Amino acid sequence: MVNFRNMHSTDDTGNLNAVLVGILTPGMSQEALHSSLDELGRLVTTLGYKVIGRIWQKRKSERGFTVLGDGKLRELATWTGGTGVIASSVVKKKHKASLKFGSTDSDDDSGDDSHDDRFDGPPAHELDREPETESESDLASNAAPRNASELAAFVVFDCDLSPSQLRNIESASQARALDRTGVIIEIFSRHAKTRAAKLQVEIARLAYVAPRLRETGGDEDRGGGGVGGKGAGETSLELDKRNIRDRIKELKDELSAIADEHDVRRARRDQELTVALVGYTNAGKSSLMRALTGSDVLVADKLFATLDTTVRLLYPESRPRILISDTVGFIKKLPHDLVASFKSTLDEALNASLLLYVVDCSDSTFRSQLEVTQTVLREVGAGDVTSRLVLNKIDRLEPLDLAMLKREFPDAIYLSAIRPNDISDLRIQLIEHFEREMVDEEFHIPYAAKGIIGEIRDRARVLSEDYDERGVTLKVRGQKEQVNRLRSLVKKQSEPHR
Repeated sequence: MVNFRNMHSTDDTGNLNAVLVGILTPGMSQEALHSSLDELGRLVTTLGYKVIGRIWQKRKSERGFTVLGDGKLRELATWTGGTGVIASSVVKKKHKASLKFGSTDSDDDSGDDSHDDRFDGPPAHELDREPETESESDLASNAAPRNASELAAFVVFDCDLSPSQLRNIESASQARALDRTGVIIEIFSRHAKTRAAKLQVEIARLAYVAPRLRETGGDEDRGGGGVGGKGAGETSLELDKRNIRDRIKELKDELSAIADEHDVRRARRDQELTVALVGYTNAGKSSLMRALTGSDVLVADKLFATLDTTVRLLYPESRPRILISDTVGFIKKLPHDLVASFKSTLDEALNASLLLYVVDCSDSTFRSQLEVTQTVLREVGAGDVTSRLVLNKIDRLEPLDLAMLKREFPDAIYLSAIRPNDISDLRIQLIEHFEREMVDEEFHIPYAAKGIIGEIRDRARVLSEDYDERGVTLKVRGQKEQVNRLRSLVKKQSEPHR
Protein backbone atom coordinates (compact mmCIF):
# COMPACT_ATOMS: atom_id res chain seq x y z
CA MET A 1 0.00 0.00 0.00
CA VAL A 2 0.98 3.63 -0.22
CA ASN A 3 2.77 4.23 3.06
CA PHE A 4 2.63 7.93 3.89
CA ARG A 5 4.87 7.52 6.87
CA ASN A 6 7.63 6.34 4.54
CA MET A 7 6.66 8.54 1.63
CA HIS A 8 9.75 10.68 2.01
CA SER A 9 12.13 7.76 2.46
CA THR A 10 15.15 7.61 0.21
CA ASP A 11 17.35 4.88 -1.16
CA ASP A 12 20.55 3.73 0.54
CA THR A 13 22.46 6.67 -0.90
CA GLY A 14 19.97 9.24 0.36
CA ASN A 15 19.00 10.08 -3.20
CA LEU A 16 16.38 12.85 -3.29
CA ASN A 17 16.56 13.51 -7.03
CA ALA A 18 13.16 13.79 -8.70
CA VAL A 19 11.82 14.09 -12.24
CA LEU A 20 8.54 15.88 -12.90
CA VAL A 21 6.07 14.50 -15.43
CA GLY A 22 3.24 16.52 -17.02
CA ILE A 23 0.43 15.56 -19.37
CA LEU A 24 -0.89 18.04 -21.94
CA THR A 25 -4.54 17.10 -22.43
CA PRO A 26 -7.00 18.58 -24.96
CA GLY A 27 -8.18 22.01 -23.88
CA MET A 28 -5.01 22.75 -21.89
CA SER A 29 -2.56 25.33 -23.19
CA GLN A 30 1.19 24.79 -23.03
CA GLU A 31 1.45 27.91 -20.86
CA ALA A 32 -0.94 26.34 -18.34
CA LEU A 33 1.05 23.09 -18.43
CA HIS A 34 4.35 24.90 -17.84
CA SER A 35 2.83 26.90 -14.98
CA SER A 36 1.44 23.78 -13.34
CA LEU A 37 4.79 22.00 -13.63
CA ASP A 38 6.55 25.04 -12.14
CA GLU A 39 4.16 24.89 -9.20
CA LEU A 40 4.65 21.12 -8.84
CA GLY A 41 8.38 21.77 -8.74
CA ARG A 42 7.89 24.16 -5.81
CA LEU A 43 5.74 21.59 -4.03
CA VAL A 44 8.37 18.91 -4.49
CA THR A 45 11.12 21.29 -3.37
CA THR A 46 9.09 22.09 -0.25
CA LEU A 47 9.29 18.37 0.61
CA GLY A 48 13.07 18.50 0.28
CA TYR A 49 13.47 16.81 -3.10
CA LYS A 50 15.81 18.11 -5.81
CA VAL A 51 14.19 18.50 -9.21
CA ILE A 52 16.77 17.44 -11.82
CA GLY A 53 14.53 17.54 -14.88
CA ARG A 54 11.03 17.28 -16.24
CA ILE A 55 9.28 15.77 -19.24
CA TRP A 56 5.82 16.10 -20.66
CA GLN A 57 3.70 14.49 -23.31
CA LYS A 58 0.64 15.43 -25.27
CA ARG A 59 -2.04 12.81 -24.61
CA LYS A 60 -5.78 12.46 -25.10
CA SER A 61 -6.28 11.79 -21.38
CA GLU A 62 -4.43 10.94 -18.15
CA ARG A 63 -5.79 7.41 -18.25
CA GLY A 64 -3.90 4.37 -19.45
CA PHE A 65 -1.70 1.75 -17.86
CA THR A 66 1.22 4.13 -17.34
CA VAL A 67 -0.30 7.50 -18.29
CA LEU A 68 2.62 7.95 -20.71
CA GLY A 69 3.06 6.29 -24.09
CA ASP A 70 5.63 3.51 -24.45
CA GLY A 71 8.25 5.75 -26.06
CA LYS A 72 7.97 8.48 -23.47
CA LEU A 73 7.99 5.84 -20.71
CA ARG A 74 11.35 4.57 -21.98
CA GLU A 75 12.58 8.18 -22.06
CA LEU A 76 11.52 8.58 -18.42
CA ALA A 77 13.50 5.43 -17.61
CA THR A 78 16.70 7.10 -18.87
CA TRP A 79 16.33 9.52 -15.95
CA THR A 80 15.83 6.77 -13.38
CA GLY A 81 17.87 3.83 -14.59
CA GLY A 82 14.83 1.65 -15.29
CA THR A 83 14.07 -0.54 -18.28
CA GLY A 84 11.14 1.50 -19.54
CA VAL A 85 9.09 -1.72 -19.77
CA ILE A 86 6.57 -3.04 -17.26
CA ALA A 87 7.84 -6.32 -15.80
CA SER A 88 5.56 -9.25 -16.60
CA SER A 89 5.58 -10.24 -12.92
CA VAL A 90 3.65 -7.07 -12.13
CA VAL A 91 0.60 -8.48 -13.94
CA LYS A 92 -1.09 -10.46 -11.20
CA LYS A 93 -4.01 -12.84 -11.32
CA LYS A 94 -7.51 -11.50 -11.10
CA HIS A 95 -9.40 -11.31 -7.87
CA LYS A 96 -11.94 -14.10 -7.37
CA ALA A 97 -14.75 -11.57 -7.58
CA SER A 98 -13.54 -10.59 -11.05
CA LEU A 99 -13.54 -14.23 -12.18
CA LYS A 100 -16.97 -14.77 -10.68
CA PHE A 101 -18.49 -12.04 -12.80
CA GLY A 102 -16.71 -13.21 -15.95
CA SER A 103 -14.29 -10.28 -16.41
CA THR A 104 -11.75 -10.59 -19.21
CA ASP A 105 -8.53 -8.81 -20.07
CA SER A 106 -10.42 -6.76 -22.60
CA ASP A 107 -12.31 -5.12 -19.76
CA ASP A 108 -9.24 -3.02 -19.02
CA ASP A 109 -8.22 -2.20 -22.57
CA SER A 110 -9.70 1.25 -22.32
CA GLY A 111 -6.79 2.23 -20.12
CA ASP A 112 -9.18 3.81 -17.64
CA ASP A 113 -8.34 2.42 -14.20
CA SER A 114 -10.83 4.63 -12.42
CA HIS A 115 -8.91 3.58 -9.29
CA ASP A 116 -9.94 -0.04 -9.91
CA ASP A 117 -7.30 -2.37 -8.47
CA ARG A 118 -8.33 -5.58 -10.26
CA PHE A 119 -5.36 -5.48 -12.63
CA ASP A 120 -1.81 -4.26 -12.26
CA GLY A 121 -1.03 -3.86 -15.95
CA PRO A 122 -1.92 -4.74 -19.51
CA PRO A 123 -1.81 -8.29 -20.89
CA ALA A 124 1.74 -9.54 -21.45
CA HIS A 125 1.41 -9.42 -25.24
CA GLU A 126 0.75 -5.67 -25.06
CA LEU A 127 3.65 -4.71 -22.81
CA ASP A 128 5.97 -3.67 -25.64
CA ARG A 129 3.33 -2.31 -28.00
CA GLU A 130 3.70 1.39 -28.81
CA PRO A 131 0.22 2.90 -28.36
CA GLU A 132 -1.12 5.58 -30.61
CA THR A 133 -0.24 8.96 -29.13
CA GLU A 134 -0.31 12.53 -30.20
CA SER A 135 2.82 14.60 -30.68
CA GLU A 136 5.12 14.77 -27.68
CA SER A 137 7.78 17.21 -26.49
CA ASP A 138 10.54 17.32 -23.91
CA LEU A 139 10.86 20.22 -21.49
CA ALA A 140 13.86 18.89 -19.59
CA SER A 141 16.13 21.73 -18.63
CA ASN A 142 19.16 19.45 -18.84
CA ALA A 143 20.03 16.11 -20.39
CA ALA A 144 19.24 12.82 -18.70
CA PRO A 145 21.92 11.70 -16.19
CA ARG A 146 24.83 9.67 -17.52
CA ASN A 147 25.99 8.03 -14.29
CA ALA A 148 24.10 6.16 -11.56
CA SER A 149 24.79 8.73 -8.83
CA GLU A 150 22.83 11.37 -10.75
CA LEU A 151 19.76 9.23 -11.47
CA ALA A 152 16.37 10.21 -10.07
CA ALA A 153 14.90 8.10 -7.26
CA PHE A 154 11.44 9.66 -7.62
CA VAL A 155 9.08 10.43 -10.49
CA VAL A 156 6.32 12.89 -9.64
CA PHE A 157 3.28 13.16 -11.90
CA ASP A 158 1.27 16.37 -12.13
CA CYS A 159 -2.00 14.43 -11.96
CA ASP A 160 -3.64 11.74 -9.84
CA LEU A 161 -2.48 8.15 -10.33
CA SER A 162 -4.51 5.00 -9.73
CA PRO A 163 -3.03 2.05 -7.78
CA SER A 164 -2.19 0.09 -10.94
CA GLN A 165 -0.70 3.15 -12.65
CA LEU A 166 1.58 3.68 -9.65
CA ARG A 167 2.80 0.08 -9.77
CA ASN A 168 3.27 0.00 -13.53
CA ILE A 169 5.25 3.26 -13.51
CA GLU A 170 7.44 2.04 -10.66
CA SER A 171 8.04 -1.25 -12.48
CA ALA A 172 9.13 0.48 -15.69
CA SER A 173 11.15 3.27 -14.06
CA GLN A 174 12.55 1.46 -11.01
CA ALA A 175 11.84 4.67 -9.07
CA ARG A 176 9.21 5.59 -6.51
CA ALA A 177 6.16 7.13 -8.20
CA LEU A 178 4.22 9.94 -6.54
CA ASP A 179 1.25 11.98 -7.72
CA ARG A 180 0.30 15.61 -7.09
CA THR A 181 -2.35 14.85 -4.48
CA GLY A 182 0.01 12.67 -2.48
CA VAL A 183 2.65 15.40 -2.44
CA ILE A 184 0.17 18.04 -1.26
CA ILE A 185 -1.18 15.83 1.52
CA GLU A 186 2.35 15.04 2.68
CA ILE A 187 3.16 18.77 2.88
CA PHE A 188 -0.02 19.38 4.86
CA SER A 189 0.90 16.51 7.17
CA ARG A 190 4.29 18.03 7.94
CA HIS A 191 3.04 21.58 8.48
CA ALA A 192 -0.01 20.86 10.64
CA LYS A 193 0.61 22.09 14.17
CA THR A 194 -2.68 22.23 16.08
CA ARG A 195 -4.72 19.17 17.00
CA ALA A 196 -7.54 20.22 14.67
CA ALA A 197 -5.24 20.60 11.67
CA LYS A 198 -3.57 17.25 12.39
CA LEU A 199 -6.96 15.54 12.54
CA GLN A 200 -8.07 17.18 9.30
CA VAL A 201 -4.91 16.13 7.48
CA GLU A 202 -5.12 12.58 8.84
CA ILE A 203 -8.68 12.22 7.53
CA ALA A 204 -7.60 13.38 4.09
CA ARG A 205 -4.54 11.11 4.20
CA LEU A 206 -6.59 8.02 4.99
CA ALA A 207 -9.17 8.89 2.33
CA TYR A 208 -6.28 9.10 -0.15
CA VAL A 209 -4.64 5.87 1.00
CA ALA A 210 -7.81 3.72 1.09
CA PRO A 211 -8.25 3.16 -2.67
CA ARG A 212 -4.49 2.66 -3.05
CA LEU A 213 -4.19 -0.22 -0.60
CA ARG A 214 -2.29 -3.19 -1.95
CA GLU A 215 -3.07 -6.77 -1.02
CA THR A 216 -0.13 -7.93 1.09
CA GLY A 217 -1.19 -11.51 1.72
CA GLY A 218 -2.40 -12.58 -1.70
CA ASP A 219 -5.98 -12.74 -2.85
CA GLU A 220 -6.97 -15.84 -0.90
CA ASP A 221 -9.91 -15.46 1.44
CA ARG A 222 -9.29 -15.63 5.16
CA GLY A 223 -10.34 -18.84 6.86
CA GLY A 224 -12.03 -16.92 9.61
CA GLY A 225 -12.66 -13.42 10.75
CA GLY A 226 -10.69 -13.49 13.98
CA VAL A 227 -10.87 -10.60 16.43
CA GLY A 228 -12.44 -7.62 14.67
CA GLY A 229 -13.17 -9.63 11.54
CA LYS A 230 -16.56 -10.25 9.98
CA GLY A 231 -16.15 -14.01 9.51
CA ALA A 232 -14.95 -16.29 6.77
CA GLY A 233 -14.40 -14.76 3.38
CA GLU A 234 -12.92 -11.40 4.43
CA THR A 235 -9.54 -10.77 2.87
CA SER A 236 -6.75 -8.82 4.50
CA LEU A 237 -7.32 -6.04 1.96
CA GLU A 238 -11.00 -5.81 2.88
CA LEU A 239 -10.12 -5.81 6.57
CA ASP A 240 -7.57 -3.01 6.04
CA LYS A 241 -10.14 -0.93 4.20
CA ARG A 242 -12.72 -1.48 6.93
CA ASN A 243 -10.19 -0.47 9.58
CA ILE A 244 -9.51 2.73 7.66
CA ARG A 245 -13.24 3.51 7.48
CA ASP A 246 -13.53 2.96 11.24
CA ARG A 247 -10.50 5.16 11.91
CA ILE A 248 -11.87 7.96 9.73
CA LYS A 249 -15.12 7.85 11.71
CA GLU A 250 -13.20 8.13 15.00
CA LEU A 251 -11.20 11.07 13.70
CA LYS A 252 -14.31 12.84 12.46
CA ASP A 253 -15.99 12.41 15.85
CA GLU A 254 -12.95 13.90 17.60
CA LEU A 255 -12.76 16.72 15.06
CA SER A 256 -16.46 17.45 15.60
CA ALA A 257 -15.84 17.89 19.34
CA ILE A 258 -12.97 20.30 18.65
CA ALA A 259 -15.11 22.14 16.10
CA ASP A 260 -17.75 22.73 18.80
CA GLU A 261 -15.09 24.42 20.94
CA HIS A 262 -14.05 26.56 18.00
CA ASP A 263 -17.68 27.52 17.39
CA VAL A 264 -17.96 28.74 21.00
CA ARG A 265 -14.86 30.90 20.61
CA ARG A 266 -16.08 32.16 17.25
CA ALA A 267 -19.46 33.04 18.78
CA ARG A 268 -17.67 35.25 21.29
CA ARG A 269 -16.15 37.14 18.36
CA ASP A 270 -19.42 37.50 16.48
CA GLN A 271 -19.80 41.05 17.75
CA GLU A 272 -16.33 41.98 16.50
CA LEU A 273 -15.40 43.31 13.09
CA THR A 274 -13.32 40.63 11.36
CA VAL A 275 -11.17 40.70 8.24
CA ALA A 276 -10.09 37.35 6.77
CA LEU A 277 -7.03 37.18 4.55
CA VAL A 278 -7.64 34.60 1.84
CA GLY A 279 -5.71 33.68 -1.26
CA TYR A 280 -3.32 31.37 -3.02
CA THR A 281 -0.53 29.74 -1.08
CA ASN A 282 2.59 31.90 -0.82
CA ALA A 283 0.72 35.02 -1.96
CA GLY A 284 2.00 36.92 1.08
CA LYS A 285 -0.98 36.56 3.45
CA SER A 286 1.13 35.78 6.52
CA SER A 287 3.50 38.67 5.77
CA LEU A 288 0.51 40.98 5.49
CA MET A 289 -0.95 39.55 8.71
CA ARG A 290 2.29 40.19 10.54
CA ALA A 291 2.52 43.75 9.25
CA LEU A 292 -1.10 44.61 10.11
CA THR A 293 -1.08 43.13 13.61
CA GLY A 294 2.53 43.36 14.75
CA SER A 295 2.36 39.67 15.69
CA ASP A 296 4.97 36.93 15.31
CA VAL A 297 3.01 34.94 12.74
CA LEU A 298 5.21 32.49 10.83
CA VAL A 299 6.43 33.95 7.54
CA ALA A 300 8.22 31.59 5.15
CA ASP A 301 8.84 31.59 1.41
CA LYS A 302 7.37 28.13 0.89
CA LEU A 303 4.03 26.60 0.00
CA PHE A 304 1.49 25.97 2.75
CA ALA A 305 3.57 27.55 5.52
CA THR A 306 0.25 28.36 7.25
CA LEU A 307 -2.36 25.66 7.86
CA ASP A 308 -3.95 26.84 11.10
CA THR A 309 -6.14 29.91 11.30
CA THR A 310 -4.56 32.69 13.36
CA VAL A 311 -6.60 35.62 14.71
CA ARG A 312 -5.00 38.86 15.95
CA LEU A 313 -6.08 42.46 16.62
CA LEU A 314 -5.37 45.16 14.07
CA TYR A 315 -2.48 47.24 15.42
CA PRO A 316 -2.48 50.02 16.44
CA GLU A 317 -5.90 49.13 17.84
CA SER A 318 -8.91 50.83 16.36
CA ARG A 319 -12.28 51.57 17.96
CA PRO A 320 -14.31 49.52 17.40
CA ARG A 321 -11.66 46.81 17.36
CA ILE A 322 -10.92 44.97 14.12
CA LEU A 323 -9.74 41.35 14.13
CA ILE A 324 -7.49 40.02 11.34
CA SER A 325 -7.45 36.29 10.56
CA ASP A 326 -4.91 34.43 8.42
CA THR A 327 -6.25 31.32 6.68
CA VAL A 328 -4.87 28.28 4.87
CA GLY A 329 -3.73 28.99 1.33
CA PHE A 330 -5.25 27.49 -1.80
CA ILE A 331 -3.69 25.76 -4.76
CA LYS A 332 -4.77 24.43 -8.14
CA LYS A 333 -6.03 20.84 -8.08
CA LEU A 334 -6.41 21.02 -4.30
CA PRO A 335 -7.68 17.56 -3.28
CA HIS A 336 -11.41 17.65 -2.55
CA ASP A 337 -10.87 15.69 0.67
CA LEU A 338 -8.61 18.48 1.93
CA VAL A 339 -11.19 21.12 1.03
CA ALA A 340 -13.81 19.16 2.98
CA SER A 341 -11.46 18.51 5.91
CA PHE A 342 -10.50 22.17 6.24
CA LYS A 343 -14.06 23.45 6.02
CA SER A 344 -14.01 24.26 9.74
CA THR A 345 -10.86 26.33 9.19
CA LEU A 346 -12.42 28.10 6.23
CA ASP A 347 -15.46 28.95 8.35
CA GLU A 348 -13.39 31.92 9.51
CA ALA A 349 -13.83 33.26 5.99
CA LEU A 350 -17.53 32.38 5.95
CA ASN A 351 -18.13 34.36 9.15
CA ALA A 352 -15.86 37.30 8.34
CA SER A 353 -17.12 40.86 7.97
CA LEU A 354 -14.74 41.42 5.05
CA LEU A 355 -12.57 39.17 2.88
CA LEU A 356 -9.29 40.43 1.49
CA TYR A 357 -8.34 38.40 -1.57
CA VAL A 358 -4.55 38.60 -1.45
CA VAL A 359 -2.71 37.79 -4.69
CA ASP A 360 0.92 37.96 -5.76
CA CYS A 361 0.57 40.27 -8.75
CA SER A 362 4.21 39.67 -9.71
CA ASP A 363 3.20 36.11 -10.65
CA SER A 364 2.02 36.00 -14.26
CA THR A 365 -0.57 33.34 -13.34
CA PHE A 366 -2.19 35.30 -10.50
CA ARG A 367 -5.51 35.61 -12.39
CA SER A 368 -5.98 31.86 -12.47
CA GLN A 369 -4.82 31.67 -8.84
CA LEU A 370 -7.50 34.20 -7.89
CA GLU A 371 -10.08 32.12 -9.72
CA VAL A 372 -9.05 29.03 -7.73
CA THR A 373 -9.46 30.92 -4.45
CA GLN A 374 -12.87 32.27 -5.42
CA THR A 375 -14.06 28.83 -6.55
CA VAL A 376 -13.07 27.12 -3.28
CA LEU A 377 -14.67 29.84 -1.17
CA ARG A 378 -17.88 29.52 -3.15
CA GLU A 379 -17.80 25.80 -2.37
CA VAL A 380 -17.80 26.51 1.38
CA GLY A 381 -20.51 29.17 1.08
CA ALA A 382 -18.31 32.26 1.44
CA GLY A 383 -18.80 33.51 -2.10
CA ASP A 384 -21.24 36.26 -1.08
CA VAL A 385 -19.14 37.74 1.74
CA THR A 386 -18.10 41.35 1.08
CA SER A 387 -14.59 41.37 -0.36
CA ARG A 388 -11.76 43.53 -1.66
CA LEU A 389 -8.93 42.55 -3.98
CA VAL A 390 -5.40 43.18 -2.69
CA LEU A 391 -2.60 43.08 -5.25
CA ASN A 392 0.50 42.36 -3.19
CA LYS A 393 4.24 42.48 -4.04
CA ILE A 394 3.96 45.50 -6.33
CA ASP A 395 7.57 46.30 -5.43
CA ARG A 396 8.53 43.52 -7.87
CA LEU A 397 6.74 45.14 -10.82
CA GLU A 398 8.04 47.52 -13.44
CA PRO A 399 6.22 50.91 -13.50
CA LEU A 400 4.61 50.14 -16.87
CA ASP A 401 3.30 46.76 -15.66
CA LEU A 402 1.87 48.38 -12.54
CA ALA A 403 0.13 51.06 -14.59
CA MET A 404 -1.46 48.41 -16.82
CA LEU A 405 -2.72 46.51 -13.77
CA LYS A 406 -4.30 49.63 -12.33
CA ARG A 407 -6.25 50.07 -15.54
CA GLU A 408 -7.35 46.43 -15.42
CA PHE A 409 -8.22 46.44 -11.69
CA PRO A 410 -9.13 50.05 -10.82
CA ASP A 411 -10.85 49.14 -7.54
CA ALA A 412 -8.06 46.95 -6.17
CA ILE A 413 -5.77 47.81 -3.26
CA TYR A 414 -2.14 47.96 -4.37
CA LEU A 415 0.63 47.42 -1.84
CA SER A 416 3.76 45.64 -0.77
CA ALA A 417 3.60 43.97 2.64
CA ILE A 418 7.21 45.00 3.30
CA ARG A 419 6.53 48.75 2.90
CA PRO A 420 5.29 50.41 6.14
CA ASN A 421 3.50 53.24 4.32
CA ASP A 422 1.46 50.75 2.30
CA ILE A 423 0.43 48.94 5.48
CA SER A 424 -0.54 52.21 7.16
CA ASP A 425 -2.69 53.14 4.16
CA LEU A 426 -4.38 49.71 4.22
CA ARG A 427 -5.17 50.10 7.93
CA ILE A 428 -6.87 53.43 7.22
CA GLN A 429 -8.83 51.91 4.34
CA LEU A 430 -10.06 49.07 6.56
CA ILE A 431 -11.26 51.49 9.23
CA GLU A 432 -12.97 53.70 6.65
CA HIS A 433 -14.62 50.66 5.04
CA PHE A 434 -16.36 49.72 8.26
CA GLU A 435 -17.18 53.29 9.24
CA ARG A 436 -19.29 53.70 6.09
CA GLU A 437 -21.83 51.32 7.59
CA MET A 438 -21.70 52.80 11.10
CA VAL A 439 -24.19 55.08 12.82
CA ASP A 440 -23.68 57.90 15.31
CA GLU A 441 -25.42 57.92 18.69
CA GLU A 442 -25.34 60.04 21.83
CA PHE A 443 -25.47 58.46 25.28
CA HIS A 444 -25.87 60.18 28.66
CA ILE A 445 -24.42 58.05 31.44
CA PRO A 446 -24.99 59.03 35.10
CA TYR A 447 -21.89 59.02 37.25
CA ALA A 448 -23.36 56.19 39.32
CA ALA A 449 -23.45 53.99 36.19
CA LYS A 450 -20.04 54.87 34.89
CA GLY A 451 -19.06 51.16 34.69
CA ILE A 452 -20.76 51.06 31.29
CA ILE A 453 -18.31 53.58 29.85
CA GLY A 454 -15.59 50.95 29.44
CA GLU A 455 -17.97 48.74 27.45
CA ILE A 456 -18.84 51.65 25.17
CA ARG A 457 -15.18 52.46 24.53
CA ASP A 458 -14.50 48.81 23.62
CA ARG A 459 -17.45 48.47 21.25
CA ALA A 460 -17.58 51.90 19.61
CA ARG A 461 -15.48 54.89 18.71
CA VAL A 462 -15.96 57.86 21.01
CA LEU A 463 -16.19 61.04 18.95
CA SER A 464 -16.66 63.45 21.87
CA GLU A 465 -17.44 63.52 25.59
CA ASP A 466 -18.96 66.25 27.74
CA TYR A 467 -19.36 66.33 31.54
CA ASP A 468 -22.00 68.04 33.66
CA GLU A 469 -23.32 67.72 37.20
CA ARG A 470 -25.45 64.65 36.32
CA GLY A 471 -22.93 62.58 34.37
CA VAL A 472 -21.11 62.29 31.06
CA THR A 473 -22.49 62.59 27.54
CA LEU A 474 -20.70 60.48 24.92
CA LYS A 475 -21.14 60.85 21.20
CA VAL A 476 -20.08 57.56 19.62
CA ARG A 477 -19.89 55.88 16.23
CA GLY A 478 -20.33 52.15 15.82
CA GLN A 479 -22.10 49.31 14.07
CA LYS A 480 -25.85 49.58 14.14
CA GLU A 481 -26.23 46.26 15.99
CA GLN A 482 -23.63 47.27 18.56
CA VAL A 483 -25.13 50.70 19.06
CA ASN A 484 -28.56 49.16 19.68
CA ARG A 485 -27.04 46.75 22.18
CA LEU A 486 -25.19 49.58 23.98
CA ARG A 487 -28.40 51.62 24.08
CA SER A 488 -30.14 48.78 25.92
CA LEU A 489 -27.24 48.45 28.37
CA VAL A 490 -27.21 52.20 29.09
CA LYS A 491 -30.97 52.19 29.65
CA LYS A 492 -30.72 49.22 31.99
CA GLN A 493 -27.85 50.78 33.94
CA SER A 494 -29.51 54.18 34.17
CA GLU A 495 -33.00 53.14 35.35
CA PRO A 496 -32.20 52.58 39.06
CA HIS A 497 -30.65 56.06 39.29
CA ARG A 498 -33.58 57.99 37.95
